Amino acid sequence: MNNALSARVEEWSRPPFDKETTNQLKVLKQNPEQLEDAFYKDLEFGTGGMRGVMGVGTNRINPYTLGKSTQGLCDYLKIFFEKEPLKVVIAYDCRNNSKSLAIKVAEVFSANDIKVFIFSDLRTTPELSFTLKHLEANCGIVLTASHNPPEYNGYKVYWKDGGQIVPPQDKQIIKQINKTEFCDIQFNAKEELIEWIDKDVDQAFFDKSVELGRFDQSGREKFKIVFTPLHGTSITAIPQVLNQAGYSDVHLVEAQSSPDGNFPTVKSPNPEEPEAFKMALDLAKDIGADMVVGTDPDSDRLGIAVRDQNKDFRLLNGNQTMVVMTYFLLEQWKKNKRLDGKQFIASTIVSTPIIQKMAQAYGVRYMETLTGFKWIGKLIKDFPSLEFIGGGEESFGYLVGDAIRDKDAVTATLLACEVGTYAKNKNQSFYEILVECYRKFGAYKEKLISFTQKGREGASKIKAIMEGYRNNPPKEIGGVRVYRSEDYLKSERVFLLENRSERISLPEADVLIFLLEDHSKIAIRPSGTEPKIKFYFSVNDTLNKNEDWEFMELRLDGKIETIMKGIGL
Repeated sequence: MNNALSARVEEWSRPPFDKETTNQLKVLKQNPEQLEDAFYKDLEFGTGGMRGVMGVGTNRINPYTLGKSTQGLCDYLKIFFEKEPLKVVIAYDCRNNSKSLAIKVAEVFSANDIKVFIFSDLRTTPELSFTLKHLEANCGIVLTASHNPPEYNGYKVYWKDGGQIVPPQDKQIIKQINKTEFCDIQFNAKEELIEWIDKDVDQAFFDKSVELGRFDQSGREKFKIVFTPLHGTSITAIPQVLNQAGYSDVHLVEAQSSPDGNFPTVKSPNPEEPEAFKMALDLAKDIGADMVVGTDPDSDRLGIAVRDQNKDFRLLNGNQTMVVMTYFLLEQWKKNKRLDGKQFIASTIVSTPIIQKMAQAYGVRYMETLTGFKWIGKLIKDFPSLEFIGGGEESFGYLVGDAIRDKDAVTATLLACEVGTYAKNKNQSFYEILVECYRKFGAYKEKLISFTQKGREGASKIKAIMEGYRNNPPKEIGGVRVYRSEDYLKSERVFLLENRSERISLPEADVLIFLLEDHSKIAIRPSGTEPKIKFYFSVNDTLNKNEDWEFMELRLDGKIETIMKGIGL
């Protein structure tokens, strides 16, 4: 262990660190490898917050690393809002230690003379976003690590508009946190400034969700739904919203309905993973359900399974769900004569290009952002003269309207069920609407491949892979020429066949995109929340008849396989 690392460890052996922490540190010292990983760096407070393994150390989630971030945030709030009375809202999910960590965070805010509204029990992330504006608070915190493994937790910061922090606040807050020392943290709570909230706010959120996600149609009582919260917070909102909207035939996966931070029935509580849906699909087949819905622990992302043209259940990816829900919203706005050129839909640079085609067809604006829903929330804030209809990203997040400013699995679940009901009333299915979209706007197929690289060595490997593609970009992939490359870290778009370049206007990000002459797309980026590098593939073709989709899908899958081999995967 080098001197710098030894100094970090010894700092945690004395005040302000408490006896419990120092005792845990003694145990940790018996495992030098784990000790080094816990202290070799500071757990980074990124542009949206922090996420990591729980435990003792500077590279862990614990009351001190969260306290340091909260103290820095308190100091920033007092500077930014000057003498304005300050209010914050705190929510937390089902993860181990989430409530105790949330209380510690609340204590630091109150010790800094800031009014705190904290939920009395676990609540969804979209409800936190809604509550910020509902209570006219300055800032919000949610304790969650989304779908990460059980040993993780996290801390996300929201601004007064209900969206995650974005420029310039994000970097200014990070700068203030980096100036804060552990000895600066004020832990002495002022209990009179801490107020517990629950049912009244819940009902206001449910009402808004139903207002946004419910449309003028009948037949909801005949639409059979299987729902699993995957041991997460959705159990506090989705059954209630579906019931309020008129869905009475909802069946819970009982073994996965109780919140549990150990997620005992799944390898990963991630709606992107087919394995997570096994219990729900078994129940759906037994009872003849129309749709299966599963959500992640903090209820900001959803996955669905629907009946395909062969009446078998098909798990849709995030792009497919987004396509159908966006199409349905556009059709509803058109039907109600609400489209006048002052609306927009949005998605991200690694999501399916079909969303842009749909925008053009309906005469609405299309806006594209970096990966991460905070950027879609920023668009809503930056373009107040435009109405936001809806939008999403490939990673199973979707947002309807602007009352909530982060991805919202609660309202999106209701919307998915509304689409399913609409289709059933016409003797169709959700899946058949997807195929219809492919015929109208182009047949697209996407695939995501991720590689996990843990620890310091893994981070170095991911960096090396990105540098390899950045310094030696491919000229052709799978026998097809690359006609355009985009480097979002350099903010540069290069047109290879025309020997010219232009500047990318989006903020810098470690993302590379290669577009081929056949309009296939490959995007590569490190995950912002997990030790992974991700490869995104999108291919397309023309679908002349709905009946040809099965053959077309196989053809598109083949194109993806060719591209993957072309880059050595």
